[in-house]
Amino acid sequence: MSADHSHISVLLTESIDALAIKPDGVYLDCTFGRGGHSQAILNELSDTGRLIALDRDPQAIAAAQKFAHDPRFSIRHVAFSQLQDVAEQEHLLGKLDGILLDLGVSSPQLDDAGRGFSFMREGPLDMRMDTSRGQSAAQWLASADEQDITQVIKELGEEKFGKRIAHGIVNARKLAAIETTTQLAAIIDQAVPVKDKFKHPATRSFQAIRMYINSELDEIRSALKSALVALKPGGRLAVISFHSLEDRIVKRFVREQSKGLDVPHGMPIMQAQIDAAKAMKLIGKAIMPSEAELKQNVRSRSAVLRVAEKL
Repeated sequence: MSADHSHISVLLTESIDALAIKPDGVYLDCTFGRGGHSQAILNELSDTGRLIALDRDPQAIAAAQKFAHDPRFSIRHVAFSQLQDVAEQEHLLGKLDGILLDLGVSSPQLDDAGRGFSFMREGPLDMRMDTSRGQSAAQWLASADEQDITQVIKELGEEKFGKRIAHGIVNARKLAAIETTTQLAAIIDQAVPVKDKFKHPATRSFQAIRMYINSELDEIRSALKSALVALKPGGRLAVISFHSLEDRIVKRFVREQSKGLDVPHGMPIMQAQIDAAKAMKLIGKAIMPSEAELKQNVRSRSAVLRVAEKL
């Protein structure tokens, strides 16, 4: 395992406040990372409180050993889409007081060249959050057809030059296998005809490929549905997103769960009946990082925290 890299938990105070932690409550940190949010939750719990953490990254599981002495803490090596299964196994389905989701890729993952997430560092083109299973980005790019690569880059990366980039990748792999991050970044750079002076040409494509390799949007959709089942009435869901597609999914889910029955205008139905169908209520407005946090951690600039409570 590579050396641990520094990690600053984004919206730390805001997300812990959003959970409205009860000292004797039971909480789920679905994205342990390096344990910043978990530590903050544990700080609020009494001896009878409990925290279960999840992470699919083996390096995160190894980092959790620092909490091994704490009887209130346990961790599972699973994707957060499996949170309902974990809750069932722990006999906690419908009993959780709070669930935290911190989406996207973490700083330690980005900063470790060996993980292949960053186009700024030479490393193997891997991009898997769980390195113990699944295909790497290099393996997928070696066999995917041009249309599929185009679709991934255009839809998940919102990259207008997705077709050109995919064509460049397919042509390049005919000459040599694309095995490193810098190889791919150079191919993308050459394929993009107009450069954004504020953003590297490979930014959106790397993001898109990573999201595809890890099925990130499907994971989020599954986790949100499972969270609704796993929480107790009054339990809080706090989700930190870093990408517009992620935030859109979270925003839509909370809105749909908090609007009640969708009935045609003029239908004779009581407001109480409409409200009875609501599964959640939105807590406050979307929360962004403060100016102080932005100065301390530039990677927090795109973060959005949304909070909801189960009814």
